[in-house]
Amino acid sequence: MRLLLIEDDAELSRSLQADLANAGYVVETATDGELGEFLGATEPYDAVILDVGLPKLSGLEVLRQWRQTDNRVPVIVITARDAWFEKVDGFKAGADDYVCKPFHPQELLARLQAILKRVNNLNQAKLKVLGVELDEDEQTAVVAGNTAHALTAIEFRLLRYFMLNAGKVLSKAQLSEHIYSESAEPDSNVLEVYVKRLRKIVGSELIQTRRGQGYLFGFKA
Repeated sequence: MRLLLIEDDAELSRSLQADLANAGYVVETATDGELGEFLGATEPYDAVILDVGLPKLSGLEVLRQWRQTDNRVPVIVITARDAWFEKVDGFKAGADDYVCKPFHPQELLARLQAILKRVNNLNQAKLKVLGVELDEDEQTAVVAGNTAHALTAIEFRLLRYFMLNAGKVLSKAQLSEHIYSESAEPDSNVLEVYVKRLRKIVGSELIQTRRGQGYLFGFKA
């Protein structure tokens, strides 16, 4: 999953970026509102973590501009402002969740997981699709109740993206965009290798190749 973190506190940004990366997210960052608004309006992120007190353009104004253009990317607002009316302002601007500083990284990760499942109509404690259960904390997969398979970082990112987009045809470019960082620049054949590995874990019938289009997770013949 590809995230945008907009935070002007350099230390907090580095810390959160590391925590999110360890949790299997591809994270891009912006340190001011103008750049953050531009990236969020032009790049396909799965979710945004947005500070309120930003230079150049406030976080709430960034959010208002996205919502006015029907940008529906899920947004978690993070802020030191914890008064009830300030939270109301955040939700009225279009926030999906609101986390007050200081917060524990695990709380933010749990809220992020919940939002990503909710926007993909998967309202469940653990991500489970067609007999495949993904443990996002342990980064393991259990198929049909059998032994848990430990996943590599890329296998985990790929399987989570497949599961959250079950039933959709996903192009190779789209998959690469959401599981690799921009600096990774993977070989085009690498993705096929990881798909092959996942098929051995979840069963080949669950991941279909659509010639000229990409892959489809969640289809059983």
